[in-house]
Amino acid sequence: MKELRIRTLAAVFVVAGVLSWAGARLWNSVGTLPSVPLAAPIVLALIAAVLTATALSIRSRLKAQRERQPDAKGVDPLMAARAVVFGQASALVAALVCGMYGGVGVFLLEYLEVPARRDQAIYAGASVVAGIGVIVAAFFLERVCRLPEDDDTDGGAARAA
Repeated sequence: MKELRIRTLAAVFVVAGVLSWAGARLWNSVGTLPSVPLAAPIVLALIAAVLTATALSIRSRLKAQRERQPDAKGVDPLMAARAVVFGQASALVAALVCGMYGGVGVFLLEYLEVPARRDQAIYAGASVVAGIGVIVAAFFLERVCRLPEDDDTDGGAARAA
């Protein structure tokens, strides 16, 4: 499984942001821009909380296993792999959503004197912050589930021979 790359997430964020900003400008010139839902930052924050709780749970189980505690629950490798895949998928979607709401938020900065548009800009900004929280939680989960590096490699066996 490949690790998340910040460059990939940044590229998704920038492309989505530029397209969203251009789309918001076009949509506003034709009609009324759709509103940013209040639920967007809430849902992203919940996903970040789930990812963080999963990472903390796996980390505590792994620590208990390393310390050989008698009542330690093991970590199923398949469950850990599924958690990492969920984190990676969440990070990619969060980068896309952050870019989308970030582009709309930048567009809305021109209209902050209108109360409804100011509220929409606040919701968009909160969505970007919550999306960044999802990405950080996904990186944390990936780091927790990373396998330790093997000290015994083929190069070491060749030198011993």
